This record gives sequence, structure tokens and C-alpha cells, in this order.
Amino acid sequence: MENVLVERKFGQSLRKGNFVKGQQEAKIRVLYGKSDSYQKRLIKRVFDLTVSVFTTVFVLSWLFPLIGILIKLDSKGPVLFKQQRHGRGNKVFYCYKFRTMIKNNEADTRQATQNDSRITRVGKFLRKSSLDELPQILNVLLGDMSIVGPRPHAVPMNLEFAKEIGGFMQRHRVKPGITGLAQCKGYRGEIINFQELHSRFRLDFFYVRKWCLLFDIKIVIETVVSLLTKNEKAY
Repeated sequence: MENVLVERKFGQSLRKGNFVKGQQEAKIRVLYGKSDSYQKRLIKRVFDLTVSVFTTVFVLSWLFPLIGILIKLDSKGPVLFKQQRHGRGNKVFYCYKFRTMIKNNEADTRQATQNDSRITRVGKFLRKSSLDELPQILNVLLGDMSIVGPRPHAVPMNLEFAKEIGGFMQRHRVKPGITGLAQCKGYRGEIINFQELHSRFRLDFFYVRKWCLLFDIKIVIETVVSLLTKNEKAY
């Protein structure tokens, strides 16, 4: 994996000085800014659970089996796809999604691209509508994720990106989210160049320092608007 992802995507070698030492052993320091407090985290958790329980009861209860049937009819394989990603404090967890691709050996190391041959017919619709992310409600209920936070990358990709941008793993000072500030600003799908990767990081890092309940609600609303108006990169 050394040098493969970033060199392939950005055409430049990795700068070893930017590598976050010891991140594979999940030993990065977890530092919180002045915006963090136990009360704020408790309010955020109550918000996460309220949204998740409501979504589970009124949406997932009927939509999950419907999508599951369509996935099974469309292609062979499981309904859910699970992938290791970094959570708060760099702790690795399994992130759940509806399976949108045929079984392949590059799911953890190769981003989905436009007209990707691995994506199934049902998967194309799920990715375009972002319905493939719905099972992450389970991750929120389990406490691994939040409704709003920096979007988690697959672990191998994350480690490569961390070599390219100093302090990249500071995104994990908070729980990753189903949506985030970068996503509501239109940064979705494939990362096509270094500038886009850095822009996502800057937005994520801004969120880490400034997060609060009202900010989360604003991001959720802007995400809905973005899904309706800026979905050209959803593939």
C-alpha cells in the first residue's frame, strides 16, 4: 500500500514528515478545544439518539427490508457491506452501508469512480440518493458514529491521506458522522485531487473546533438541500 493511493490520485510522492506516528496502533492524542464539554457531548448524544430512534422506527423499519430485497434480486452477496474505519480517538470500528457493488478485492483501497463497473444497478440508485448510508444509523445507535461529524474513510485510505496532510488524523477528535460540513458544502464521492482532499480536511477541522448542537442542525438542513441540488458527484 505504501505510496500507492496518493501517488495514483495526486501524482506526487508522499511526504514522510507528515505521517502521523503510531496511528495504526490507535495511539494518537485526543485533544479537545474550548468548544468541548461534557454537557455539550451529552446534548449531542441525546440529539443523535433521538434522530436515530425516530429514523429506525419510521423509516428503516419498512425501507430496510425493501432495499434488502432489491439488493438480493439484483446481485449475489450480502445486503450490508461493512468496512473498517477510524472513529473518535482513532479507534477502528466497522461502518455499515447497503452493499452497492459486486464483491471485489479493491473495496478498501480504490474509490468509486464515475461509471465504475463494480457498482450494481440498484447500487447506482442507492449511491445517487445516498440511501446506501442509511445503515449507519446502526453505528450511531452503537455509539461509533454521530449524525454529524467528519466523514470516515476506509482505514487504508485514511492512513495514506494522513501521510499527505500534516495533522490529518485530528479529524478524529470527535466521532465521525453520517454527514458533515464538507458534505453539505458539496464535497461528496471521489476525491480527485490534492486540493479537494485538503479542502475537505479544512472544513472537517473547522467543525472539530466549532461544533455545537445548532451547528449540527444547520449542517443536517444544508445536507438535505445539497442532496437535492448538488448530487452530480454522487456515484
